Amino acid sequence: MKSPFWATAGLVLYSCIAHTSAAVVLPRVALVSAPTITLPGAVDSNSPVMWDLEDGQRKMFVLTSHAGVPSVSSGNDVSRLGATSEVSITPHPGYGVWFEAVVSDDVETWYGYYHNEWPATRCGREDRAVPRIGGAKSTDHGRTWTDLGPVIQAFQSTTACESTNRYVIGGVGDLSVQLDQSKQYLYFFYSQYGRDPRSQGVAIARLQWADRDRPGGRIELWRGGIWEPEASRRTLLPGLPGTERRRLEWVYPSATPLVAPALPWHDGDDKVDAFWGPSVHWNTAVEQYVMLLNRARDENYTQEGIYVSFAPRLDDPSLWSAPQKIMNGGGWYPQVIGSTPNIGTDKVAAGSPRFFMFGKSEHIITFQK
Repeated sequence: MKSPFWATAGLVLYSCIAHTSAAVVLPRVALVSAPTITLPGAVDSNSPVMWDLEDGQRKMFVLTSHAGVPSVSSGNDVSRLGATSEVSITPHPGYGVWFEAVVSDDVETWYGYYHNEWPATRCGREDRAVPRIGGAKSTDHGRTWTDLGPVIQAFQSTTACESTNRYVIGGVGDLSVQLDQSKQYLYFFYSQYGRDPRSQGVAIARLQWADRDRPGGRIELWRGGIWEPEASRRTLLPGLPGTERRRLEWVYPSATPLVAPALPWHDGDDKVDAFWGPSVHWNTAVEQYVMLLNRARDENYTQEGIYVSFAPRLDDPSLWSAPQKIMNGGGWYPQVIGSTPNIGTDKVAAGSPRFFMFGKSEHIITFQK
């Protein structure tokens, strides 16, 4: 569903306090109007941010993607970024690619994770997509990438061939990735769009950081309250565009969603009530992980609102708090970019980062204990 949409927010200032138990009070969240900042280039996905040295100078790098074509820009901070340049991926994974997360090994290599949309050829519906999540690595600040292949993809049998969804009729995508503080696991937060309503919604998987160069078949899924390490299966899938050769790749069953949809996708009814498109960062002000979420109200992904959830750590997904609304309506791909020089990114932020939707920021989002 990487296609432009915008719905004007009905409210621009909220505070969010919720009780998960008598002893737990969640952080307060507010949106405050601020001068507009727009990322270079068109945007229709999460936009990962990195700080790194280039020519002896520490710079901010931002990857933006639109219509399946990723690009990179750099500058001194988020309000002073230069023009974009298109990036290349070898071998190309086929069809549209949106880079949505990047993690550095703190030496010279970036590991990028992308949403990759293939047409629903199994259903004879070239006009609809079935996304998957892939990985790649770069040693030149995101300008060129070496593809590492699929990281998470769903069984083709879970595709909802008769769906009236405007964009996707199965698969997994719309992701965010966090490396835990001990650098043991990469945690993937992503959306599941399969036919079964019980599997739809935002799910979590993880990959050992030591396996980042060979991710195929090494993902663990959060299923039924445990990390399931042996849920994958090798299967024969169609080849790359323009080739007849088929390929063996790992596929996975559905993980357990954090919140199952109240009204599912693909049921023949245009009405939907489902969370999707997570963006996760560690917030130093409240010392918790923060997840921003879209909430759709129909098969066109019209926004009901934007929500926030919190967790003290990543290894136990049951700790994520119930999503609380911070904005009515809004636009797709809500995310933060931290304002602390040389530190703030989409993965780490302090108490007052910039709040972006569709690559445009008109607010600061504040977090307080």
